[in-house]
Amino acid sequence: MAHKKKLPLDPVTVTIESLSHDGRGVSHVNGKVVFIDEALPGETLEFVYTDSRKDYAEGKVVNLISRSEHRVEPACPHFGSCGGCSFQHVDDAEQINFKEDLLRDQFRRIGKVEIPQIWEALTGPHWGYRSKARMGVKWVAKKNRVLVGFRERRNPFLAEIDSCKVMNSIVGEKLIALGEMIAGLTVKDKIPQIEVAIGDKECVLAFRVLEPPTDADKQRLREFAHQHQVSICLQPKGPDTIVPLDGEPEVIPSYALAEQGVKFNFRPAMFTQVNYQINQKMVTRALAALELTKEDRVLDLFCGLGNFTLPLATQAGQVVGVEGDLPLVKHARENAKLNNLDNVEFHAADLTKDLKDQPWSKQKFTKVLLDPSRAGASEVLHNLKHWQPERIVYVSCNPSTLARDAGILVNELSYKLVKAGVMDMFPQTAHVESIALFVK
Repeated sequence: MAHKKKLPLDPVTVTIESLSHDGRGVSHVNGKVVFIDEALPGETLEFVYTDSRKDYAEGKVVNLISRSEHRVEPACPHFGSCGGCSFQHVDDAEQINFKEDLLRDQFRRIGKVEIPQIWEALTGPHWGYRSKARMGVKWVAKKNRVLVGFRERRNPFLAEIDSCKVMNSIVGEKLIALGEMIAGLTVKDKIPQIEVAIGDKECVLAFRVLEPPTDADKQRLREFAHQHQVSICLQPKGPDTIVPLDGEPEVIPSYALAEQGVKFNFRPAMFTQVNYQINQKMVTRALAALELTKEDRVLDLFCGLGNFTLPLATQAGQVVGVEGDLPLVKHARENAKLNNLDNVEFHAADLTKDLKDQPWSKQKFTKVLLDPSRAGASEVLHNLKHWQPERIVYVSCNPSTLARDAGILVNELSYKLVKAGVMDMFPQTAHVESIALFVK
């Protein structure tokens, strides 16, 4: 077996040239690109290598010789070790500037499209905004404690943290208490994760359990739930096995979009946007960009549990939502009934496959909204030739696939890109949520 070449131990002095798409400083040493954590453009610094590959190397800062004007002190004591955040060392305004610059660069480089107008960034709270998360749990015998939280940066191990400042404080400030409670269970080493689902008023914690907890364990969980005003569920297998503790009522978390007057119930493991304040602003912007009337027939692709579909139905004549996950589709239908919306229908379909035999796909639509996963929507875009929408709003969690698909829409399907912009769904991280408007 070949031994990995030893990394140089001595610090190396460089000046940072730019930021990579994941927010690391970029420099070059002997012609090889080096990605350096927590380094900002223009800074001169010393770094040590943490990894070296054929085409690139990675490093971490050990000494700042000159500081960027945009550098701030991280607010969280765990920043740097915990992998949950990567941008706490950057001031709030510059975080937005970085994301907008990245969006422009991706459109230009990948999509061969220039953004004619940048939408004003949608911003909200920078701390305590996160309402959904999957937190790791690990019993560490050597430390005689249970760790609860997120993985270390570039490491599979759980970080040793006692709080999380980007999580809603109902959970973010309870990590120590959660760990101590779990440490008293007989199944403390059989709980790999907790699904956190916080609604407008409810907080549900779904514990993945690899072995059934004892009655005493359940009582300990019950007492913790009552003390901290949360609901605890058990998940023995897949997401559909999540059930409340024996004798406890099932709590269904929900969130409302006040501006459109709609409410959503959801299950703990279902996908929802993590930042409710930005989600409300995002939905409002998408609806305004589509310029809806009661004459419109709107197609909402990758619709999930109807986060855009139901608000669309409050303004358009007819709305069709399509999603690949059947449980989400069923839940979307329930939410439509909950909101007394009868001008909306939902269908389950794999949007990466041929859709010509789907009855809904044979129809025409005046407007289309797309909100795909990180993989983007390239496979479904050729269907637009048949649907012939005059306006398209594309919401994306991955600027590179949005840029690729913008290239298809503009350069192959003859749509015009009107504007695009970022939405700060994940402050303190390099994650970029974005939106783009195309017209025929």
